[in-house]
Amino acid sequence: MMNVFNGCKPKYFLFVMMVLSLTAHCFAQQKKGSSEPLIPPVGNEKFSPDAFLIGRDFHHNKFINREQGLKGMAECNFTLADAADPQNYALCQKLGLSVVVSEGPHLTGGDWMKLSDAEIDNYIKKMVEKAGHSKAIIGYHICDEPSALAFPALAKAVAAVKKYAPGKLATVNLYPNYATIWQMDQVKSQLGTKTYSEYLERFVNEVKPQFLSYDNYMVEMSMDLKETTKAAKYYTNLLEVRRVALKYKLPFVNVVSSNQIRPQTPIPSPANLAFQAYTSLAAGAGGIRWYTYHGQAYGYNPIDKEEHKTLTWRYLQEVNRQLSVLGPIIKQLTSTGVYFTSPAPDASLPLLPGKWVQQLNTDAPMMVGEFVSKGGTNYVMVVNLSLEKSARFDIQTKIDSEKIWVVDVGENGRLVPASHKKGIWLTAGQGVLIKCGGEAYVESDEKKPWYY
Repeated sequence: MMNVFNGCKPKYFLFVMMVLSLTAHCFAQQKKGSSEPLIPPVGNEKFSPDAFLIGRDFHHNKFINREQGLKGMAECNFTLADAADPQNYALCQKLGLSVVVSEGPHLTGGDWMKLSDAEIDNYIKKMVEKAGHSKAIIGYHICDEPSALAFPALAKAVAAVKKYAPGKLATVNLYPNYATIWQMDQVKSQLGTKTYSEYLERFVNEVKPQFLSYDNYMVEMSMDLKETTKAAKYYTNLLEVRRVALKYKLPFVNVVSSNQIRPQTPIPSPANLAFQAYTSLAAGAGGIRWYTYHGQAYGYNPIDKEEHKTLTWRYLQEVNRQLSVLGPIIKQLTSTGVYFTSPAPDASLPLLPGKWVQQLNTDAPMMVGEFVSKGGTNYVMVVNLSLEKSARFDIQTKIDSEKIWVVDVGENGRLVPASHKKGIWLTAGQGVLIKCGGEAYVESDEKKPWYY
């Protein structure tokens, strides 16, 4: 082995040895503890189809003042502009907004079924050519809420996107679980299948999508969860999509409500917006889309018919900001379980204990999402399911008094040590991401503050 130090002057030799010693010390320190960072590396690069997506609905851009509208979306902490034809791609790129391209008017499932194979191929080819090569483009919108009868045609459209725009998404948004199923004596069926599970399974196996996307507006349709039968459909839909997504190793996107979905239903609030965001995160969603952003047939939209920002816009801006902090972290983790405190919102939903979390000490209904990082660290998302009151909880894992941190969304992701004695507070509909330390931690007795 050649002596690399031959001929070195003493001072240079000492300098090299100091550097090598410091490097060895740092490496030893890294190996001594966990070699993984406190928070998983965030890979939420702009304009990546694999990023955590925060977008609006799949409908066409309706802005009269498009420049103002796109700037407002960026200010509202969206990462994805609406499906649009045409779109100001240069401005979207400048604002950091990814774009899903579409043709107008959107084709329904029935429309796709009427096209020949050659017509489907040509339709997608022209859409890709017309959009051009903007860096902001991450995908192409194919269809919203198709019947299973349209799956063979949609499979050809998705395949054409993969052929003409490799690496880009082909977006198909599916029905919720309260769409009508196929029955012998039923004239009209939305799903075209006998069960919702069959609908999802057939979609994956026949269409070969890159991700799952569905919409569910039962949070507001259930009068802010007061109508329990309707509210249950929100939870069961979320967990069934999660099941199929995990089975086929696909990400999924939840499309939820950001307007007054019906004239008689509650309006968007900080609580019901946060609830929809955090329950989706707790189930491991890879993105959130809000229906609808621009005021059209609905009330209390983030943007009204005159294209002014409403109070809903302010609420949504903050919820999206929290999503922009936590979503990219969740995207790096693997969802290993979802559980509920007793009684669960529906009898079919799994109760604690989970694989890691054994119990939540709380007087409020809560949802628990368990995750594990690539390095084997446990993470937990806890959500307050009450839309009416704040609640405190203490978490018990398989390690008694386990050392835990919370991801502080107020400071864009810093880790803050949490106390089992004090517990963790959540406002109505709010959630929190917890990093587990993997070891017990004995809290010292703290002196009472001056106000006691």
